[in-house]
Amino acid sequence: MREGPDIATLAAAIGDPARAGMLDALMSGLALSAGELAREAGITPPTASAHLAHLRALGIVVMAVQGRHRYFRLAGAPVAEAIESLMGTAARLGQLRTRPGPRDAALRQARICYDHLAGKAGTDLFDTLAAAGHLAFGPDGLALTASGAGAFLAVGLDVGTLETRNRPACRACVDWSERRDHLAGALGAAVLRMVVARDWARREPGSRALGFTPNGQRLWAGFLDRLAQPTGQRAAIRGTGS
Repeated sequence: MREGPDIATLAAAIGDPARAGMLDALMSGLALSAGELAREAGITPPTASAHLAHLRALGIVVMAVQGRHRYFRLAGAPVAEAIESLMGTAARLGQLRTRPGPRDAALRQARICYDHLAGKAGTDLFDTLAAAGHLAFGPDGLALTASGAGAFLAVGLDVGTLETRNRPACRACVDWSERRDHLAGALGAAVLRMVVARDWARREPGSRALGFTPNGQRLWAGFLDRLAQPTGQRAAIRGTGS
């Protein structure tokens, strides 16, 4: 008898086109109803409910009840990270949708990927941090250097409280549209919260796309410029898994 993780069951669950469409919709980080997910997947609500029951049984999605309404979301960051990794792999292997829609340009510029910033805005952030020496790859994966911690503190983000046992502070993930790394993990999520809280960008209705306001675009560029200033410190404060 073979022992170890059963990836075949999970792969079969994610690989169904309708279920894959629903999981892609849940990468928005929002909790969605079965009806909303049915429309995203192009299937009937009863069929969507059956698929969601299967995904719940496997621990891929969770359900929240509010009065008469039932909402579904991904079962945490590890599930989102696995789906995100599959998206990046599909892009690298050329497995892309062949009929781009009108929102594709906006999605490629800036979008929400579960709880962090993706698209060109996300890869620009990662490239800025790497070029300034604020990120380093170590034995435990991606690490934020001491200079990186100082740079974020200078722009109002205290990274010392971000890392937990269940989630690294920073993680590199291949962006499916840019084919380069963007910043995920708790730090990536904190940056997205900051961007939204400061009203630099707003979620486009019915989409994962984020639209930067003209003033927000200017402030985001200034934010990256400030992060780009190296301090000469290179010691990693703590290694984080990728």
